[in-house]
Amino acid sequence: MSPAKSVILVTGGSGLVGKAIQWVVENDSKYGRREGEEWVYLTSKDGNLIDPAATKAIFEKYRPTHVIHLAAKVGGLFGNMAANLDYFRDNLLINDNVLHNAKEFGVKKVVSCLSTCIFPDKTSYPIDETMVHQGPPHDSNYGYSHSKRMVDVMNRAYNQQYGCNFTSVIPTNVFGPHDNFHLVNSHVIPGLIHKCYLAQQNGTPFIMAGTGRPLRQFIYSRDLAKLFIWTLREYQEITPLILSVPEEEEVSIKQVGDSIVKAMGYTGDYRFDTSKADGQYKKTASNKKLMSLNPDFQFTPFDVALNETVEWFKENVDTIRK
Repeated sequence: MSPAKSVILVTGGSGLVGKAIQWVVENDSKYGRREGEEWVYLTSKDGNLIDPAATKAIFEKYRPTHVIHLAAKVGGLFGNMAANLDYFRDNLLINDNVLHNAKEFGVKKVVSCLSTCIFPDKTSYPIDETMVHQGPPHDSNYGYSHSKRMVDVMNRAYNQQYGCNFTSVIPTNVFGPHDNFHLVNSHVIPGLIHKCYLAQQNGTPFIMAGTGRPLRQFIYSRDLAKLFIWTLREYQEITPLILSVPEEEEVSIKQVGDSIVKAMGYTGDYRFDTSKADGQYKKTASNKKLMSLNPDFQFTPFDVALNETVEWFKENVDTIRK
């Protein structure tokens, strides 16, 4: 007897994590496509998820049985600082529309994507899943952070009131092929890769903003994609789950810069502009819960993942988001 058909809808399907999920589904023997699965990767062309009617039309068209919800209005440190209200409102609307329609259309499971920036700014480390609501987030991106926290609130309420199986994951800093390499509105690694590339092309200095001292846990997008698929299939709780490399694999922003310079083969002037803001110093997250549930998972070493990302950037430099 063949398994029942599943339609897995991935919102934000053309983004960094969506493209990585697509790659894993098509290429990975362990986490890839199973019999009876149809994967649908939504892009902004399919409809604006800020609009309730457009979101409902998407659910009517595809009738998903499962949803991986990645779509969000995202930006880097400076973009968030300039427009906290926009990030708050737009993400609230997107999340409300997706979860409401998932309930209305009887979706069996939703896995939404949160962010480590939802954690309290003043906290002890490492942060874990019990600490999400224990104080205000960092002031630089409080709009985005609060909108993402509300997904956890909605998941619990949908489960309590309607029995919905809606959960969420909290990745640490993600990077990889198909990232947004914009020089201003991107996250740290893709922005620096692009900046270093331009410095190399133009024979100009590669200058990184800040001191280089802040620490981050970076997870390769293809590792994260595997863990998203595992969460969809195996994780049974409503409580958010941190998806992260271990604490001991935290790296400084200076180490990131050094690795990019090496991967790019850049030999020019490379330094830090310490007059620029660093943002949050550290956000160390515990992956103990993840590893207790999925103890055999193997993470790609940082330098291997960074090299693959730089190579992908160079091969696609004319067509990438920048």
